Amino acid sequence: MAYDDGFPRTEAVQEVTARVLGASGAELTAVYVPAEGHDDLQLAEMVGGSRGSFGLPASYPLSGDSPVARAFRTGLPQWPRPAELTGKDAAPPPDDGGEERRSGAPPATGSAGVLPLAGATRRLGCLVVVDQAVDAFDADRRHLLELHADQVAAGLEAVAARTMARTERRSLLGPGLDTLRGGAFSLTLHTGRMDADAQVLELFGIARQDFDGRLETLLERTAPDDVPALLAIVEPGGVPVAGQQLSFRIRRPNGELRWLSLRCRVLIGADGAPERMLGVVADASYLRPSADEVSIVQRLSAALANAATIRDVSRAVVATLRAPLSADRIAVAELEADRLVVAVLDPPTPGAWPASWQSAWRSEWPDISCHGLPTLEGVLLGGHVAVWPPGADLEPGLAGIGPGGLAVLPLPAEGRIVGVCLIGWDAEHRFSPEERSLLTATAGLVGQALVRAHAQDAWHELGTMLQRSLLPRKLPELAGGVAEVRYLPATRGLELGGDWYDVIPLSDSHVALVIGDVEGHSAGAATIMGQMRTAIRAYAVEGHPPDVVIAHANRLLLGMETDLFATCCYVDLDMEEGIAWFVRAGHLPPLLRYPDGSTEELPIEGGPPLGVSEEAEFPLTEAGLAPGTVLVLLTDGLAESASLPLEEGLRRVRAVLGAADPADAGRLADALVGSGKRRDDDVAVLVLRYDGMRVRPTRAHWAVWRLPDAVMHARRFTGRMLRTWGVTEELDVALLVVSELVTNAIAHTQGEVKLDLTLVAGRLRIAVNDASPRAPVKPVSVDWEATGGRGLLLVEAMSETWGSVPLSGGKQVWSEICLHSDERIGRTGA
Repeated sequence: MAYDDGFPRTEAVQEVTARVLGASGAELTAVYVPAEGHDDLQLAEMVGGSRGSFGLPASYPLSGDSPVARAFRTGLPQWPRPAELTGKDAAPPPDDGGEERRSGAPPATGSAGVLPLAGATRRLGCLVVVDQAVDAFDADRRHLLELHADQVAAGLEAVAARTMARTERRSLLGPGLDTLRGGAFSLTLHTGRMDADAQVLELFGIARQDFDGRLETLLERTAPDDVPALLAIVEPGGVPVAGQQLSFRIRRPNGELRWLSLRCRVLIGADGAPERMLGVVADASYLRPSADEVSIVQRLSAALANAATIRDVSRAVVATLRAPLSADRIAVAELEADRLVVAVLDPPTPGAWPASWQSAWRSEWPDISCHGLPTLEGVLLGGHVAVWPPGADLEPGLAGIGPGGLAVLPLPAEGRIVGVCLIGWDAEHRFSPEERSLLTATAGLVGQALVRAHAQDAWHELGTMLQRSLLPRKLPELAGGVAEVRYLPATRGLELGGDWYDVIPLSDSHVALVIGDVEGHSAGAATIMGQMRTAIRAYAVEGHPPDVVIAHANRLLLGMETDLFATCCYVDLDMEEGIAWFVRAGHLPPLLRYPDGSTEELPIEGGPPLGVSEEAEFPLTEAGLAPGTVLVLLTDGLAESASLPLEEGLRRVRAVLGAADPADAGRLADALVGSGKRRDDDVAVLVLRYDGMRVRPTRAHWAVWRLPDAVMHARRFTGRMLRTWGVTEELDVALLVVSELVTNAIAHTQGEVKLDLTLVAGRLRIAVNDASPRAPVKPVSVDWEATGGRGLLLVEAMSETWGSVPLSGGKQVWSEICLHSDERIGRTGA
């Protein structure tokens, strides 16, 4: 039956093999590989002599008894006489009439060796070496030839891997045969003295006359990150006799960074202790980034460039590395003092992680002390990438992350370790040098990205704190409607802008809705925003008409020491009647959604932005709102961007508004702002669903004349109105409050005094307006002998709530009394 192991028989194998076989030091070196579709071993390439001069056949039957066939079948080296290589089962050389034909007899004496070429999962062929010298292959030479055979096998397997990569995805490619040139060395372990051939010294960039025979001379050329792994092999007693393999980096005198591959074997002395090390060092240029590695690093770099937060950085690492590495777990954590602050765990479920991690799962992610993971702590102190194969002796908190293999990547930045990435596998995972190269390269990228994201998070936290201090923390409850607001800061640059909003309850069931935008994104813009919001609120509460409020704000901004301007839309809405008065200062027009689902961009005559002209006029526009209408005020960040014209953006917003369900104003606002896409500008949206008032407030007004019996008349008016409205149980309390408020207004102010009574939704509001702007002051304590000062204390005791608000030219002191549910409220009107 023909032998077929999937190994490619191509001209490329013959072309590259010739470049590496000469490193064995034999006079002739040949490679035999299984022939495709046949049951024999076929000569692939030969270096150092002609096949005819040494009598080597073109092929060997796999079922024969030749040393080549035996080495291939058993996997054990054979050391025959040269004549045994030309047995009766060997195919004779072709008769081509040349030199090969005339000198086809093998040498009578000499040395030969046949070494199997075994890959990780298949038999690749045999390496045949022949030398005319007798006993040319002593014990040391045989060890080195076996190591050299392993080196050739790695190259042959890489050729097969590249062929397989055409039909199946492979994240990392192996070496090519043309990169495996190298030399041999012998190291005395207890002295550190080394004998190295010219090829080894050439790889390190050291001239023969400059080499002093000390191991430290070679270590000086080794990359600092790879020195610990190299020392773990070359130190006495540090490795088993079976041998070791390692890939490491050196820095040549010209600054070039080169990868080398070390294969070595330790020889035991008569006392049972390690005595000498034999090894081969080869060029491992294949560890330079392959096309796939470059692609992975490029994808990770692009993802990290767009990562604005630590969570974004961690998610980019998981998304980029997990699939190519076929990893089962990835954790990314910041290092804060002696604790790991985990940013992302993938998978995110507690059951997928070790028990010690689950016990620390206090919130979304665990918070773990490094002292509980001494191995991890040691890796972080060393600052080098560390990998452990399956079955490594690790503490449970690490072993459970990667029972089949674990990689720990310290994340360096700015001369310190800022975090760590842990990658674990469940199935057995053997780390290739290419993977270690990739992990080392990505660790630096992630560390730098973490530092940038940490600074960005600090800016974000500062901006969020300042923004929250300048904007309302919550909106008031409104009788006859529901207000919702959404604010999203820009995701590029400083997340601190000039957008603001406000909902201001006014007197007589009116409410002011305000939205505005100060030019720019800076602390200055945020400061102006806070000042403008406060000023507009103050002007509105004073009772000024909407156009006067905006005119005052315009003059205020012109008087500030700033070149910034602001846009604003101000709405004064009568919640009882549904009549709204709009003033627009350079801002986007409001949007309306009617009860039938249709939408409209409300045509409102507007003035220039605030802070542009002292002579600017801001006309009023009146509009009526039917119950079920939704009013939307927005800033331009929602409807406009560098890639979205304003007109198209407003059409999209109106489409979302028309399709949304107005029953839930909060969800409607969420639908308008959409997903958390990248934003060049702030986004502010104020939504008011106007429901109308099911029970209209009942009102009554009384002008208090400054007469000796003014308080008595005010009490009589109040008693008469409350009895008419059916309020009897709380009548005495209301009369006491009226007495105290009117008395204070007459005694301490000049000018007109008005009494307003309002009954709505089980609450009685008593308000007294006077011409003095000075707010009433409640005494801290009142002496029993004092004749005054108890009025406000009585008002506070009798009222559910009370207060004072400034009005244009004066103030209003008010009190609210909650009526019992069994009272006949609103039976008749005023």
